[in-house]
Amino acid sequence: MFTPNNCWKWFALALLPLGCARYQPMPLNNSTVRQGLAAPSPDALRVAAMQIKHPLLQPVPMDDQNGLTPDQAAVIAVIANPSLRLARDERGLASAQLLSAGILPNPQINFGENYPYGGAIAGAVTASQVGVSWDVAELISHDARVRAAKAGAASVDLDIAWQEWQIAQAARAAVYDIASSRDQLTLLETIDAQLAQNLDVVRSAVQRHDKTLTDLTAAQAASADASAAVLAQRREVASARLALNKALGFAPDAQVKIRADITGGAEAIFPSPDQILAGLENRRLDLMALKLGYQSQEESLRAAVLEQFPKINIGFNRQRDDTNVQSIGFSVTVDLPIFDRNQAEIATQTATRQKLFDEYLQRVYEAQCDVFSAGDDLKQISIQLQDAEKSLPALRQLADSYRTAFGVGNVDVLSYYSALNDLAQKQLDILKLKQQFADTAIALGLAAGEYLPV
Repeated sequence: MFTPNNCWKWFALALLPLGCARYQPMPLNNSTVRQGLAAPSPDALRVAAMQIKHPLLQPVPMDDQNGLTPDQAAVIAVIANPSLRLARDERGLASAQLLSAGILPNPQINFGENYPYGGAIAGAVTASQVGVSWDVAELISHDARVRAAKAGAASVDLDIAWQEWQIAQAARAAVYDIASSRDQLTLLETIDAQLAQNLDVVRSAVQRHDKTLTDLTAAQAASADASAAVLAQRREVASARLALNKALGFAPDAQVKIRADITGGAEAIFPSPDQILAGLENRRLDLMALKLGYQSQEESLRAAVLEQFPKINIGFNRQRDDTNVQSIGFSVTVDLPIFDRNQAEIATQTATRQKLFDEYLQRVYEAQCDVFSAGDDLKQISIQLQDAEKSLPALRQLADSYRTAFGVGNVDVLSYYSALNDLAQKQLDILKLKQQFADTAIALGLAAGEYLPV
């Protein structure tokens, strides 16, 4: 019943729904899945590529006419790759944890009434009590928990940026792989066409009795090998395109145009491993994220230590007994830390801190090894590439000489095809070494935690 004496109760009940969140449905069905996996439109990609904000990636203009460059592919991958959505969801969880850490416990209100119904109740009134209490122990560890949550949220942001950087570098490498595979296919197709034409010439010469059946058999075998190499390389190109589509977040059958002038080489100059390792821990995003994660854990351990002190609950109350005597008082409730002194939580947080410390040491060691390994590989590949390019003119001249001599019957067909094969193999080796150089340079940039131009 609503009366002036209990009107405050109705007012308190009316305040309960205020500020409450409302449920919003999020259905999981074929329509929402297709919508979620759909790649952004070209216009949306163009705008997002110019507005991207990342510690290591710079905005790039998109050119729909000439095809993608490696740097453009890197930016698109960060924008469109669906696997990064899962990583970015961690940012929402970290924000929720930060919000939770900053929220203080609600005060508690208690109310009670006692109605006289028997005995000497003449002149008795309804007895009542009203009290407000609050757990003040939460204030002791509040600042430490907030600092832990802030450091954790910053760590999550850097970890997401590191995962984006890895996806971007994978897309960048995929573009170089496609360009190299495409160049190798062009070379093999040229060789296949030359040997097919040569087979026709040899077949005609056999019919005129100018060449033997042995010459024809050798020509057929060489032409068949060249055709098989073309088919195998086409599969390599298709595989490289699939890897690029996966890195970009596009459909597997998407036809992505690549710039025609993309080439790898050993002309780029990279810093030495010692130069890269200087300041590595303050540059690599994953190491910076681990540092912040360790800082967050330090604050979590500090909060656990502070929370071992007894819980204290302070309350104030107003009472009226059945003789209408009214009083105001207060109460203090303190836990007796006999059994639970938060020792389990302290032990858990201490072990977690040690784990994070060791994980950071391991990651730094792996980063150092990766830098030295990639740097040494680049040096060796560069030497191999230079040696291969030096020997190429002599092999080309030899093949031309054998082609002329074979045409007039001065050399046998096997010697001629051996010279052609040596030339083709050396050209393929050069293209593969350039591809390895580009991939290793990107791996070095990934290990160094900075952008290195190929």
